[in-house]
Amino acid sequence: MNQKKALVPLFKRGDLGGVTYLVTNNIVNYLIVIATLSGVLAWPDELVYGRVIPGMSLGLFFGGVYYFYMGYKLSRKEGRADVTALPSGVSTPAMFVMLYGVITPLSLALDDPELAWSASVAACFIGGFVEFCGGIIGPWLKKRVPRAALLGTVAGIGFIWMATQGVFDVYRDPLIGLPILVIAMVGVFGGYLFPKKIPPLVVAIVGGIIYAFCLGRVDVDFSGVGFYFPNPVNSIQALLSGVAVVAPYLTIIIPIEIYNFIETMDNVEAANAAGDDYSVREAQFADGCCTMLSAIFGGVIPNTVWLGHAGLKKSNAGIGYSLVSGILFGMAGVFGLFTFLNSLVPPAVCAITYLWCAIVMVAQAFRATPGKHYAAIGVAMVPPVADYLYTQITGAVGLSGNYTETLATGLSGYNAEVTQQLLDAGVMWNGVPAVKAGAIIIGILLGTITAFIIDKRLDKVAITCLVGAVLSVFGFIHSAELGVYITSPFAIGYLIMAVLCFILHLGRGKWFDAPDDFDYV
Repeated sequence: MNQKKALVPLFKRGDLGGVTYLVTNNIVNYLIVIATLSGVLAWPDELVYGRVIPGMSLGLFFGGVYYFYMGYKLSRKEGRADVTALPSGVSTPAMFVMLYGVITPLSLALDDPELAWSASVAACFIGGFVEFCGGIIGPWLKKRVPRAALLGTVAGIGFIWMATQGVFDVYRDPLIGLPILVIAMVGVFGGYLFPKKIPPLVVAIVGGIIYAFCLGRVDVDFSGVGFYFPNPVNSIQALLSGVAVVAPYLTIIIPIEIYNFIETMDNVEAANAAGDDYSVREAQFADGCCTMLSAIFGGVIPNTVWLGHAGLKKSNAGIGYSLVSGILFGMAGVFGLFTFLNSLVPPAVCAITYLWCAIVMVAQAFRATPGKHYAAIGVAMVPPVADYLYTQITGAVGLSGNYTETLATGLSGYNAEVTQQLLDAGVMWNGVPAVKAGAIIIGILLGTITAFIIDKRLDKVAITCLVGAVLSVFGFIHSAELGVYITSPFAIGYLIMAVLCFILHLGRGKWFDAPDDFDYV
């Protein structure tokens, strides 16, 4: 076969489905970012539409172009016309963690949107660098951290932040939310299709917008459309000034980006299994570089390779959809089209995506993990709940004037009197601030410990506990900020755990043992 004829065409009919897949899901992520920054945190439009959204869009543009290029290279290398580009976009789990674990507490503590944006840009850039490093350390880390610990922690984040918000937003306006929900669910959970293989999720989104417009819940507003090309010089200056501010949040940024590059690794490996042999390392480098470029232009949310390559390949998508999607996002961000979409799309449309993504994350955690490790998933899901409880409780108590600048960063937010008032009122508060600080890492630690116990590897449990002790000493977990805490009770507790597990491991087969076929259920 002539190699030139075997090259994948720049655009095929199946690419239309790929464009729909990327655009539909990424638009909802954009709307979530806008709703949080503009609605919840009251950031000015100049920040949101003039810097954050264009920066995010340029990051997706660079990603779309590069994954198109990777697909083109693979087609030339193998002489195949059936190559499908890697799907990419905003990382939904990382987006929620960045929004609610970093940006929201920063904004509330600083009470200065400009400074909070500077810190958020720095956080995004640091996260991109961690993603980039994933191309170097990712394979090593993946072999040593049980998948149940990583997926369980992220599943906990998805369930407590995304699924709950999705359900609550649906019932906030049931006349709009419930009909949209049922149409979406018959597609994403039931697998039904309309004629011409049109997914019910697309019908729910498009039809939901029309339905909400007919009921007067949304309107058409082009007033915000314009030209918003960001100035990278301003973003770089903001990045440099924001590094010191964001330092206490490294305990959140680093682990979610570790998850992010492992997610990229898994999704690229899934693409390889589907027949397209992409370089995992190159994709991780690309994600990191695109995220850092996004931050340089003002973005605050990282990029990643998405799930769905196998489905896109089955639908005959090629490489063109990645290029077209990237161009569309770049233009939409620079020309302010998301201001128009934000006024047109009802919250219930975002809500169904919240719910769908969260449930898929939970289901994937169990599906991609050996059955014996299900307990590790459940344990790893718990610490993110502390983050959610902390945010809700401190937000409510803050209305009474008890909020302090250190409240959002960890243990030192309330004085003893306020803490006692919460406990006297029956609020579940003991231990919540301690678990909130570094919740993602704590979830990974607890999930790893549980998985190794199930595997009868108490020596590895002891090593994991030693890691927990070190992280506690330097404030990565259980502390309001990074530092050196030699006398930390958490570090001492982990150290005692390590000693106990080493002793028990030495006694295995002598005076301490368990049957290999033990079932804890």
